[in-house]
Order: sequence, then C-alpha cells, then structure tokens
Amino acid sequence: MKNNNVEITFISAQHISKSYQENTALTDVSFELKSGQVMGLLGHNGAGKSTLIKSMLGMHSYKGELSIFGLSPQQDRAKIVERLGYISDVAVLPEWMTVKQVMKYVQGVHPRYDQNKMDRYFAQTNIQLKSKIAALSKGMKVQLHLALVMATDVNVLILDEPTLGLDLMYRETFYSYLMEWFHDGERSLIIASHEVDEIAHMLTDVLVLKQGRAVLQGRLDDLSQRYNVLSVDNQQLDQAMRLKPISCKQGLGQHRLLFENISEAELSMLGTVTKPSLADIFIAKQQQEAL
Repeated sequence: MKNNNVEITFISAQHISKSYQENTALTDVSFELKSGQVMGLLGHNGAGKSTLIKSMLGMHSYKGELSIFGLSPQQDRAKIVERLGYISDVAVLPEWMTVKQVMKYVQGVHPRYDQNKMDRYFAQTNIQLKSKIAALSKGMKVQLHLALVMATDVNVLILDEPTLGLDLMYRETFYSYLMEWFHDGERSLIIASHEVDEIAHMLTDVLVLKQGRAVLQGRLDDLSQRYNVLSVDNQQLDQAMRLKPISCKQGLGQHRLLFENISEAELSMLGTVTKPSLADIFIAKQQQEAL
C-alpha cells in the first residue's frame, strides 16, 4: 500500500509498561501513529496486544507516557472516543435493540455521527432495519458495527482481531469497507491480529510483540531492505550458516535461510536471494529468544 503524507501525530506512546501483580504484560513499548498509517499490531495470544489497546482506550493504568490526540487516555477518555473508534472480536452492540434503534442511539450520543454516511454504508449490506441485533449472524454484527464506527467520522480506528470466526466472504467485505473509509480523510488504523497473511497487504507499519516486548517494529518499506531470504543447496549450507541467519528451513534438496542486515550482494554469491514475506519475518522473530 502506498503511504499518504504523514504529518499529524494521532498517538504517541513512550516506554509503556504494564504489570498485573506478578505478571508483566508490557515492557518498554514505544511507537507513534500518524495520519495515513496502517499499523499491524502483531503477536500470538498473550503477547500483550490487548493490554496495549486497553491502555490506549483508557481502560487501565500503565507506566510511561501515552498521548492520544494530545490528550490523556485516562483523564480525557470522553473527548478521545469522539475521534477514536474500536472494534473487537467480541460483540459489544446491545443485543436487545433493533438495528434501527441502535442507529438512533449512536446518533444521539456521538457528536460526529453522520446518518447520511450510515445510510450509504448500510445500503451495501443485507441487514434489515427491523432485525434484532441478537438475530444477526456474527458477520452481520461485525458489518453493522463497522458501519456505525465509520459513520461517526473518527480519525483513528483500532481493530482487535475483528474478523475472528468470520468466513472468507465476510472478511473480504469487511476489509473492502475498511479501506474505503481509510482513504476518505485524515485517517489511521491499528489492526491487532495473529493472522499476518490476512492483513499484510494493507499495512504500512508493523509492531510485533512477544511476551510484552517489541521484537520488531518499523515501516514495511524499511523492513523490506533489512531482510533477505537465501536458498542454498547442501554444499553451500555451512558457508551460509557462518553468516548467522535468524531462521533456517529445510526443503527438498534446498535450505531457506532468513537473514537480517546481510546484503543481497553478499548472499547472492552463495545462492538465490529473494525477499521474505511479512509472515516469514514474523515467524522468525517469534521463534527467536525474547529480547
């Protein structure tokens, strides 16, 4: 994805740490989110993704400095949610309401809600206004929730495993709507997921967590320059291993080695050099020892 001009800093996190009694959930995590960025917040379950999101939403205390639109998540939560939306894999819409009722409710409580935008997004679904939310499929609930958030014209949208449990059709529809929203103004996205392949094509930046620590972060363009994959046969394997790859996979007569900060020119003397996928880098970093 091409990156828009990034000028406005929406989120600034400096040295964020969080502990629950004896358990450390986050350790010294820092990042910035600017307009035009789509950041993948990646990591396996328990890596610290949800803890970091809850910190940004003002749902618990933390150590470090965290600013959302120049405001404090804990002290200015009401102001922040006017410009920040959140969607998780857990249904949060009131099940007892009808679709029409929940639209009216959001219109009454959110100062930036635009019913015309809601009508446009809603027209692209097969959801009925008279339907009870409890009667909707999970896919329809996610579509409705996304439409409501997009209609509030927020600047930042945080998604926490938003398509978990959805079939392929709903996933494609969801991300199609999401990208339409993203390109319609000064917007930024944080997508938390462990399904790297599913979201990689949308991302401009990544922050990979393991056991609460950042083990990889930066712009995808920059990461592409740092990592190379070398395919070698058995005769060249020992020489390649001396360059200390961060991962090695064995195939049929070939070995696939992932290197960080080793130039393509140096590696090409040993075998065939290609660029790794984000999933390749993610898996390698997860398999390394925690920093």
